[in-house]
Amino acid sequence: MHAFSGPPLDHLNRMTDSTGLIQHAIFNVPRRESGYTTDDNARALRLCVRLCGEHSDEQMLERVACYLSFLENARCPGGVFHNFMSYQREWLDTAGTGDCQGQAVLALAEVLASNLPRGFRDLARELIDGALPALAKLRSVRSQAYVIQAGALLWRADVADIGPLEELARLAADRLVDSYHRSQHPEWPWFESQMTYANAVLPHALFDAAERWPDEEFLAIAETSFGFLDLATTADGVFWPVGNLDWYIHGEEKSPYDQQPVEASTMAAAALAAFKLRDDHHYLAAFQKAHGWFLGQNSQKIPVADIESGGCFDGLESTGLNRNQGAESTLAYLWTAMLALDVERPVISTTIVAAEDVSQPQKLHQ
Repeated sequence: MHAFSGPPLDHLNRMTDSTGLIQHAIFNVPRRESGYTTDDNARALRLCVRLCGEHSDEQMLERVACYLSFLENARCPGGVFHNFMSYQREWLDTAGTGDCQGQAVLALAEVLASNLPRGFRDLARELIDGALPALAKLRSVRSQAYVIQAGALLWRADVADIGPLEELARLAADRLVDSYHRSQHPEWPWFESQMTYANAVLPHALFDAAERWPDEEFLAIAETSFGFLDLATTADGVFWPVGNLDWYIHGEEKSPYDQQPVEASTMAAAALAAFKLRDDHHYLAAFQKAHGWFLGQNSQKIPVADIESGGCFDGLESTGLNRNQGAESTLAYLWTAMLALDVERPVISTTIVAAEDVSQPQKLHQ
């Protein structure tokens, strides 16, 4: 068995207990009173499943089992998932938001598309099947994006019997297109009247949809919206994401701070998906710019990630770093660092052709 060459997981391990991944930290120490979220545990599950494909050992499987068990415990009647759990293991909501549902199903799709032990995959399928009625009712644009990405993982891996989820993914792609047409203006080719958080998941999902259904307008909208986002989040030659202080409302100035790691991570993932699909080095440059944000290539010229522990600070503010290293931030860095290893390999699978030249869906493997 080859040695693990992925990003360091020391801080992720520190933030994880027998229940799951703790939500927040004080500096680099877990803040127990913050409890847990399904969002974070789903992201951690995705990461560790993907890393298992590179290096599967008992510790990695234990991480996967912990986060998967959290999601199983999070399901509610009707197939939806709770999101917020106290440190005392009490659920604090009746059901999570649509984004939480989408994140959970995306992580479960990662499990189902993997080579993990049969029981892990069987549980993932059971949870996905149970969530289908709830997924059909989701309306937020990001939840639609996560459903599309989940479908993409499964059809790339040739997972059998995914027709119901694939139908929902196609419906979600059509809804994203509708959102785009309702909100776009000549100077604002976007899906909403403002840019908020995890913006790049929207064009990313349509790149995935274009791979599966190349004869639609998914690719054109993905490229246009990604280009607009890239332009809006580039300044002084570096990635400068929309800050979550006041977001970026159409017709107003972009909020420059507080910059969040999830923006760099989702931008990097979308850029790499586009590069694999289009083989256009403009997208590879966008990936490298977003990845560089973690390493100090940002508006403050400060490293946001701790490359020794795998932790990541919670944001970049006008005064410097938010020095807490919470779960979402840490996972944003770890996911991007993992993608960077993929980029650094000698060969990247790049299949691409323009949508009008494709007659059959392409199979790509990340």
